[in-house]
Amino acid sequence: MLFSFLEEMEISQLLEKFAANLDAKVVEKIGVVSVCFALSYMLIRHMYSSMKMDKEPIRVLVTGHIGYALVPMIARGLMLGNDQPVILHMLDIEPASEALNGIKMELIDSAFPLLKGVVATTDVEEACEGVNIAVMLGGFPRKEGMERKDVLSKNVSIFKAQASALEKFAAENCKVVVVANPANTNAVILKEHAPSIPEKNITCLTRLDHNRALGQISERLDVHVSDVKNVVIWGNHSSTQYPDVHHATVVTGDGVRPVPQLVANDHWLNTEFMTTIQERGAAIIKARKLSSAMSAASAACDHIRDWVLGTPKGTWVSMGVSSDGSYGIQPGLIYSFPVTCQNGKWSIVQGLKINEFSREKMDATEQELIEEKEVAYSCLN
Repeated sequence: MLFSFLEEMEISQLLEKFAANLDAKVVEKIGVVSVCFALSYMLIRHMYSSMKMDKEPIRVLVTGHIGYALVPMIARGLMLGNDQPVILHMLDIEPASEALNGIKMELIDSAFPLLKGVVATTDVEEACEGVNIAVMLGGFPRKEGMERKDVLSKNVSIFKAQASALEKFAAENCKVVVVANPANTNAVILKEHAPSIPEKNITCLTRLDHNRALGQISERLDVHVSDVKNVVIWGNHSSTQYPDVHHATVVTGDGVRPVPQLVANDHWLNTEFMTTIQERGAAIIKARKLSSAMSAASAACDHIRDWVLGTPKGTWVSMGVSSDGSYGIQPGLIYSFPVTCQNGKWSIVQGLKINEFSREKMDATEQELIEEKEVAYSCLN
């Protein structure tokens, strides 16, 4: 303390005597000064707020046709925050150029305050110029009668070209998330052909699977999805992925409870729950006759937002990242792990207990990724 109790009492008494001896004019002047001070303070706060809005725009690249669902989310500030201006770069194939221009018109017509510019192009080099974030939604879809190797071969050439353009034209420290399937292996190809982009900056999307798992648990337990956290998606964004709830929790009226305890049905968790997550994409295609767009766009938004702005304390999310050997997974694979994010960097959550059932599932999806990588490299050669 700066003053003792007695000193505080003396000062208080002196102030009272001082106030009693002031005449009305002095009191009036003090009032005017106080009002001026308050107005000055409010003006400074307003100026500071205006300065915050004058951030340099972040350039965000979005490729592929389902970007239509994502770009308004970015322009509204759902990806990077409601005080962060953006310039959108949209890339699609030549036959889609007219539709791409239509999306640009709609973005302009929406008058998003944070949107400072739109680049709509079919030229990959123009699209990648100066971008800080790249969301790679576009890829060659698997068609009836095609083998997985055929799909990999088509996407290897696409991602090799896009990686080369990012390598040459993207901003330093550009962050990349690959969404187009096979996402993990496409990310490996991109990493291989864009060596100047830091390895930790090339990721793939498994947040969609993560969100699907949160949704299924919330439905099963009849709780709000925001009360469920810390599910894990291990491995590949494919039917071999392992949705793991052994470490997941739910906030209840009785406190935080483990998901397995509340579900109280290991058979459901190890069968129907897992297959629902693994096959959800196919189920949506069957229902809509189109692939997931809205949920995939929302998940891509979540992925980048948490990566850039950070995950809440005590919460992890799932991201496909370059393995460093954690949990015995082959280094260099793009494998989905539980991660936390801070200051624009992700870190794999360490020390989670892995039981025999989980180990088997994690190894199986790792093996598929190893095989995919070998096929992709054979296509390159």
